[in-house]
Amino acid sequence: MKVLVVHNAYQQAGGEDAVVRAETALLRAHGQEVRCYTRSNEELRGAAGPRAGLDALWSRSAAAEVEAICDGFRPDLVHVHNTFFVISPAIYWSAARRGIPVVQTLHNFRLACAQGTFLRQGAPCEDCLGKLPWRPVLRRCYRDSAAQSALMAGVLAGHALLGTWRSKITRYIALSAFSRQRFIAAGLPPERIRIKPNFVDEAAPAPSGARRGGLFVGRLSQEKGVENLLEALRLGGIDGIRVLGAGPLQALVAERLGAAFTGFAAPGEVAAQMRAAAFLVVPSVGHEQMPMTVLEAFANGLPVIASRRGALADMVRDGVTGLLTDPDSATDLAEKIRWALTHPDRMEDMGRAARADYERHYTAPINYKILMDIYEDAISAAQGGKPLAQRGSDPRYLDRCLGVGRGD
Repeated sequence: MKVLVVHNAYQQAGGEDAVVRAETALLRAHGQEVRCYTRSNEELRGAAGPRAGLDALWSRSAAAEVEAICDGFRPDLVHVHNTFFVISPAIYWSAARRGIPVVQTLHNFRLACAQGTFLRQGAPCEDCLGKLPWRPVLRRCYRDSAAQSALMAGVLAGHALLGTWRSKITRYIALSAFSRQRFIAAGLPPERIRIKPNFVDEAAPAPSGARRGGLFVGRLSQEKGVENLLEALRLGGIDGIRVLGAGPLQALVAERLGAAFTGFAAPGEVAAQMRAAAFLVVPSVGHEQMPMTVLEAFANGLPVIASRRGALADMVRDGVTGLLTDPDSATDLAEKIRWALTHPDRMEDMGRAARADYERHYTAPINYKILMDIYEDAISAAQGGKPLAQRGSDPRYLDRCLGVGRGD
C-alpha cells in the first residue's frame, strides 16, 4: 500500500509529533510505502498577518504541493494528522479531486473547539460543541487573542459551511470511545469515525523489583492539573512524589517541591523513573484524549492515579489498573495518593494488571492491525463498498466502540 502522511507540526514539539513519527515507522516496518508531506508553524514567524490568515483558511501552495505529490506518488490513501495552520484544510479537497480517500486522526478537539481542549479558565467548557464558534472570539479562547481566536473560528466555521468536515474526509480516527462521542456531538458523521488508540512500541518484558513513591510526568500547565496536585500534596502533607517536566508553572513547582522537582527529562530517563516508581499521577482537569504517559506507564507495569475525566476514565480501570479521582477535588486526590503510598502490595497488583492491559490493547502489532483495518475500510468506502460500521459481524470494531481500555 502507498500512503501519503500529511502533518503540520507545531512550534513546540509534543506528543502528537511523536505519534506521527512512531506510526510512520510502524507502517514502513511492515513494508508499506510511505511518503511524508510535513510543514511547521515555524514558517509563520515573521509572516504578514492577512496573508497568513488567508493561507490558514486555504493554502494554495500546500494544495498544489499535495496535488503534485499525489500525481507523482499515486498514493492509495492520504493520512492526515494536522493541517493547522500552514497546510490548511485545502489539501482535503486536493485528495478528493483525485479520488483518493482521506483518513484524519483526531489528536485533539480542534474541529469542535477553537482552543482544542474543551477547557476555559481551568474548567471544562463545551459551549461551542455542535455550534458555530463565535464565543471564542469574545472570550479570546485561543492564545488569549481576539484576532487569533477569530482566525481559528473562521477556519472551523468556513470549512463547516463548505462541507469539508462532512464530505471530504473518508474516515476519522478517534483515540477513544469518549472522544468519538464528543465528535459525534460536534456534528461529524458517526459512521465515518473509527476508534484507534495510540500505542507504545515497547518490547521489554514487564519490569519487576522494588518500587517506591509516586511520579508525575508531563507539561507543567493548568490543564494538566499541576496546581491541583500541588494543593493535594500540601493538604496531605505528602512527600515522595517526583515531578518531571517543564512548562508555564515550572517556577511554582520548583518553589513548592524543591529537590522532588527534576525538570525536563529525556525519554530514557522517564522510562527509568517509571520503572522505579510505585504509581503515576495524572491529575488532568481538561478532557484528555489518549495521553502517551499513561500508555508508557502501563508498558512499564506502573499503575496510574488519574482524574475521572475524558478518556482517562476509560483507560484506567478503577481499583484494577489504578485509581480514579474527582478532578475538581484536591482532597480526593490527596486521599488516593496517601492510600497508594500505604498499600504497596495492592499497587503492585494493579501494576501487573496495567501491564496486561498494555499487552492486550496498546502494543505496536495490535495497533498496526487496527490501522490497516481502517485504511482498507476507507479505500473500500471510496470505491463504493459497504462501510465497516454496517458490518455487524466484526467484533473488533464493536470492542473499540465500547472502549479499548475497559477490558470488556
